[in-house]
Amino acid sequence: MLVFSQLLNGLQYGVLLFLLAAGLTLVFGIMSFVNLAHGALYMMGAYFAALTFKHTESLTLAFAAAVFGSILLGIVLERLAVSKLYSRDHLDHVLVTFGLVLFFNEVVQILWGTQPYFLPVPSWLDSTISIFGVTYPAYRFAIIVVGLLVAVGAHALIHRTRLGMLIRAGSVNPRMVGALGVNIKFLNALLFALGAGLAGLAGVMASPILAIQSGMGDHVLITTLVVIVIGGIGSVSGAFYAALIVGVVDTMGRAFLPLIFRGFMERDLANAAGPAVASMLIYVLMAVVLAMRPHGLFAPNRG
Repeated sequence: MLVFSQLLNGLQYGVLLFLLAAGLTLVFGIMSFVNLAHGALYMMGAYFAALTFKHTESLTLAFAAAVFGSILLGIVLERLAVSKLYSRDHLDHVLVTFGLVLFFNEVVQILWGTQPYFLPVPSWLDSTISIFGVTYPAYRFAIIVVGLLVAVGAHALIHRTRLGMLIRAGSVNPRMVGALGVNIKFLNALLFALGAGLAGLAGVMASPILAIQSGMGDHVLITTLVVIVIGGIGSVSGAFYAALIVGVVDTMGRAFLPLIFRGFMERDLANAAGPAVASMLIYVLMAVVLAMRPHGLFAPNRG
């Protein structure tokens, strides 16, 4: 029962990572733009939700504000800064977007202070459900469902629509697509806004179970980058499978490594060493994947 419960926790963490990784892999893999500010968009989505709820006490409006506020912020950033960097090298992308991370972290501290905000769980999900005899929080299960729906929607968008066809073609040969009359600048702006919206959705979905505070997107961005490297840069389906793998590996490691270490070391030392070793597992996994498949487990076919 404990193993199954932790497996569900790993899946829940994995789909949250996927919500971030899906948007980031669209921007990074398809547009070839390194967007370190993606974690800041995740943070801003959470803040948009918390502030909207504070003034309206409506969770529906809070969730809408997170998604559409992040999309609007993404459009503004793309228009003012990102669009001017597409022709520059990746180092310029890193420097500018890292500067945006520092900017947004300072802005939220200046405007809303350093005290964390919290968003309540929706009342209709503030309960537990039984899954194969295991009691599990309904809201965490809802996160899994939302992540699966986003995965299906993203796959359908990329592989079953004309827009998806243009996105895939533009990622291979943007000049040729532009020569055929497609507005590549608009397509890039749309992709960036879509990625921002998914980051905002991840932020608001995580808000009832995590503290909303400055810098909350920094650590999760690193894990998200690990996900897209393992899955294959530019592959949305790869990001989904890799996010589930990383989520389960990280959660299982943190839950069971301390128990394993207690078999041959003192309890206090095992409790300290277990989480430390668990935090390294996903990086070891990434190293193994890169050694065996340098382009990732599910790298898209560019041929």
